[in-house]
Amino acid sequence: MVNGRTKARRYNEIISVFAKHGFGYLMEQLGILNFFKIKLRRLNRDDEANNSRLSTGERLRLACEKLGPTFVKLGQILSTRGDIFSPDVVKELMKLQDSVQPFSFAEVRTVIESELEDKLENVYKEFEEKPLASASVSQVHYARLNSGKPVAVKVQRPGIEKNIHLDLDILKDIAHFIDNHTKYGKMYDFSNMVLEFENTLKNELDFTKEAENAEKFQQNFRRDEGITVPQIKWIYTTRRILTMEYIEGLSVNDHKALEQAGIDRKKLAKKLFASVCNQILRDGFFHADPHPGNIKVMPDGTIVFLDFGMVGSFNETQKRTISNFFIGIVAKDSKMVVWSILDLNSMSKRNNLKKFEKDVDKIIEKYLTLPWNEIKIGDLFYEIFNIAYLNHFKFPHEFTLLAKALATSQGLAEKLAPDLNALVVAKPIAKKLLYQSFSPRNLSKDMIKSIFNYKSLWNEFPSAMLNFLGKMEDGNFVIQFEIKDIGNIQKRVDRTFNRISFSVVLLAVSIIIAGIIIGSGLSASTGSEMALLNITVLKIGLAIAAVILVGLVISMFRSNRL
Repeated sequence: MVNGRTKARRYNEIISVFAKHGFGYLMEQLGILNFFKIKLRRLNRDDEANNSRLSTGERLRLACEKLGPTFVKLGQILSTRGDIFSPDVVKELMKLQDSVQPFSFAEVRTVIESELEDKLENVYKEFEEKPLASASVSQVHYARLNSGKPVAVKVQRPGIEKNIHLDLDILKDIAHFIDNHTKYGKMYDFSNMVLEFENTLKNELDFTKEAENAEKFQQNFRRDEGITVPQIKWIYTTRRILTMEYIEGLSVNDHKALEQAGIDRKKLAKKLFASVCNQILRDGFFHADPHPGNIKVMPDGTIVFLDFGMVGSFNETQKRTISNFFIGIVAKDSKMVVWSILDLNSMSKRNNLKKFEKDVDKIIEKYLTLPWNEIKIGDLFYEIFNIAYLNHFKFPHEFTLLAKALATSQGLAEKLAPDLNALVVAKPIAKKLLYQSFSPRNLSKDMIKSIFNYKSLWNEFPSAMLNFLGKMEDGNFVIQFEIKDIGNIQKRVDRTFNRISFSVVLLAVSIIIAGIIIGSGLSASTGSEMALLNITVLKIGLAIAAVILVGLVISMFRSNRL
C-alpha cells in the first residue's frame, strides 16, 4: 500500500518537473492542477530562458530523463505514438537512453545473496565490482561461474519495483482524469494506454520472463545463419537476477572497429534489417527495442541480440495481415493497405472507408515521388498511424511496437550502409511468407480449422433451431428491421406520391373542363337554352376543380410534403 504523503510528494515532484520544462500552462489548461489541488512554485528566469531555446520534443525528453525509469520507459513507448505527437517530438523521444549512475556493489551483493540464498563467493568464482553497463532498472556485471565459464549477470536496482508502482498509480489517476474531463479523452483511451504500459513494465521487472523470451529467440534464430542470443543460465536466474552467457563483441555503432575486423557493413546492415523483418513476419515474435546498446557484432560477423524485456508478438492471422500491409506499401496499393488495417479489427464503424482510402492514397502518392533510399519506413508508418486515428481506427499495442522496431532498425541499418533500401529488403520476405500461406500445408491447416469450426456450428445448430421453433410456437418471435434515416426516406416518398396525385387530379380536371368546352361548342347550334346550361355546368365544374386544387395544395403545404 502506497503511503499518502509519499504519493503526494511524488505528485508534486512530477508536476514541478514538467512545469519547469515548460508544460505548466498545458497542465493548467487541462485542469490537472485544480483537480489534484497542486500549486506550482514560481519558476526562476534562468529556467524560463533555457526552456525558450529548446524545442517541445527536447523539453519533453529532458523531463522524462529527470523523473527516472518509469518516465524514461514511458517516453520510449510514446515514441511509437505518431498519432499523438508530431514527428519532431517522436524523434526526440526515440533518443531516450536508459543509462543512469550505477548503484553500489554492496547493494548488488545484497540482491544476489537474497535471491540465491547463498554467499556471492559460493555462486561465482569471480565477480567484477564495476558494472559493464548501468540502466534505470538494472545493471550488468561481468563474472565467472565456478566452472570457469564467463557470464554476464543482470541485477535489478534495489527499490525500483516500489518506485515504479508508485509512478504507475499516479499515471493511472492522471489518465483517468484526462479521459473523463478533457476533449482528448474522447480521441484517445489514455487509461488503456497506461494499462498496456503497466503490463510492459511488469514483464521487464520479472527477469524470468526475459529469460523465457531469450530462449524463444534462440529457437527461432536456428533458421538464420549468423544471428544468435546468449544462453541463459537458469540455475542462477530469478525474478531479480539474470545470468547469461557472456559474449564479447563489437559495438554495431563502432564502424572503424567493424572495418578493421573485415566486416562488410552493407551486408551486416542487410542481415540486421532482414532479421527484424523475419522476426515480425515469419516468427510473429520480435525484439521491440533493437537500439545499438542491445546489439553486438562478433568478429566473424555474427549478430548478437541482447535485452529481451520489451518484445512484441503476433498470431498467424496477424502475421498474414502484416505481410499484406508491407506488400501494399511497397506496391503503392492503398486499397491493400486499408484492407490489411481493417483485418486488424481496428475500426468499430466502417463508415469512413472511402475517406480513409483517399487519405492513404495521398500518403503513398507523396512517398511515390521520393527515391527509394530516401523513404523512411518509420515516418511512413507514423503518417499512416496519424491518418488512421483521425478516421477513428485503433491499432493493437503490438502494431505500435512493430513501428518502433522497424524505425529503430532502419536507423541502425542506414548508419551502417546509407544506400541500403529497407523496403526493398522487406518486400521479398513479405512476398515469400504470403505465398507460403497459400501452400498446400498451410491451406490444409486452414481447412482443418474450418472443419472444427463447422463441427462446432453443427453441434450447436439443433439446440439453436429448437429454441427458434419454440419462440415461433409461443408467438414470441418478432423480426425487427431498422432502416437508417427512415424518417427522411418516408418524407421523400410522400412528397413524390403527393406530386403524382396533384398531377393526376390536375389532369382529370383538365380533361373534364375540355369535355365541357367541346360539348358546349357542339351543342351551341341547338339553342340558347342548351348553351346557357353548358356555361352553367362549366362554371360549376371550374369552381369544384378550383376548390379541389386549393384544398390539395393547402394540405400538402401543411404537412410539408410538397
